[in-house]
Amino acid sequence: MQAAKTSTRRLKLSGNALRNRSSRRPTTVQASTSQARDRPHFPCVEAHAVRESRIRSSRSSISSSTTTSSHAGPEPAYARPSPTSYKTYHHDQPLPLSYSEPLPSVDIAYETWGTLSPAKDNVILLHTGLSASSHAASTDLNPTEGWWENFIGPGRALDTNQFFIICTNVLGGCYGTTGPSSIDSTTGQPYATRFPVISIFDMVRAQFALLDHLGIEKLYASVGSSMGAMQSLAAGWLYPERVGKVVSISGTARSSPSAIAMRFAQRSVLMADPNWNNGFYYDGLPPHTGMKLARQIATITYRSGPEWDQRFGRKLRRLSKSTEEGDSNSHLPRVPALCPDFLIETYLDYQASFSYPRLAGESFCLKYDANSLIYISKAMDVFDLTRPGIDELRLTPPQPRTSPPPLPPSMSSHPSSPTHSHYHWLLSHSKSHPPPPNPPAHLHELAEGLRPLSNTPVLVLGVQSDILFPVEQQREVADALRMTGNQMVSYYELGGVWGHDTFLLDVQNVGGAIRGFLA
Repeated sequence: MQAAKTSTRRLKLSGNALRNRSSRRPTTVQASTSQARDRPHFPCVEAHAVRESRIRSSRSSISSSTTTSSHAGPEPAYARPSPTSYKTYHHDQPLPLSYSEPLPSVDIAYETWGTLSPAKDNVILLHTGLSASSHAASTDLNPTEGWWENFIGPGRALDTNQFFIICTNVLGGCYGTTGPSSIDSTTGQPYATRFPVISIFDMVRAQFALLDHLGIEKLYASVGSSMGAMQSLAAGWLYPERVGKVVSISGTARSSPSAIAMRFAQRSVLMADPNWNNGFYYDGLPPHTGMKLARQIATITYRSGPEWDQRFGRKLRRLSKSTEEGDSNSHLPRVPALCPDFLIETYLDYQASFSYPRLAGESFCLKYDANSLIYISKAMDVFDLTRPGIDELRLTPPQPRTSPPPLPPSMSSHPSSPTHSHYHWLLSHSKSHPPPPNPPAHLHELAEGLRPLSNTPVLVLGVQSDILFPVEQQREVADALRMTGNQMVSYYELGGVWGHDTFLLDVQNVGGAIRGFLA
């Protein structure tokens, strides 16, 4: 009997609980709706999903269109410049590599400006930075501005009235020259991360294979900035008798630990992108999020703190009028956003173009191959022209040049031109810098490594606000070259607050130094 009463009581309690829960349900639903309404959103994070959706849609539309094109399959979202806008040389001989067996063959994309002299003695080889294509200046095939537009042309630093300028896309790149995105003839698929690790020396060897093909025995000068400065020094080191002069702008002869760390951070965020897929993403989506973040890191290294302060300070982005009117807590200060809020943050996020044609961030992450960034940045890391670095690569240093470098075309045709020795002695007059109170331990090793350049005129330009290739590295290149006995070293430092990118922006001073050295 007691059991029956207990059971009845439990049923009543159960029914009351159900009724109570039912009566509270609207309140619970209302709370959930409120929480959903108040749930924060992050446009800067959502932008990655929007971009990915756009890429998927683009790939679908390409795949569903007619496939009568001559190439196999659609170009990826980071499509290269049109192959009709540059020339391509197919080198069908094995290309020796520093760390691997030779590549069986390579394609080399290149563009030219000016006119090649009958003697083929007025050639300047221009070397690019990490992300640049061969498009250094506008051409008839590609009238868009190039990455060194203001330096190439009649009467400019690289005077097309005198010189024939050649610029290539580097080995490992994705703008026409063989790289990780190229098809491996043994598999019929892109190399991806099966592509061999390359060095700056390998890039230069590929460029000289092109010069051999064009019948160009000697260069009037090798000119490069940033990573291109490494290539320029490497060209003069590998082929002392073939390179008349060397120009190194905002470069180094030995990658520093700080620069290696910065590039490692870029590769780390890129390789952490799930789309990277160990480098095998060519049939899927590119690692656009990782590329965008890597580009943000790179942009910080290209510029300087003083420039950020002058251009942006601590200014916040302007809020839309609707946002301001919708703020119900107007008595409180503006709530900081976790997405870009400061102007400097918005600049890094969107990578708006400055006064030169660097790829915008949103554009770069879709148009530059992620694997190319990984391979080329690693080639920069391992670059080391100290004697131990040379020995590590098992290279035999060539002998310094024995013949004098050529006079410029504008002077060599005149009997009254100064003698070679007097002309090149004048090149050594340049701005000086105080000797380092505590020279780096590797300076003597660098001098030993640079000995093949001891008879080659060299122009070294550094930037005082550069944090990627600090000016101390330019000074040590000039010091080490002079320690070899080279009496033809010209050294200049550039001021300004633009950091590493000064070599692109300070046209007057950079162009003047180059023009004076080459003329």
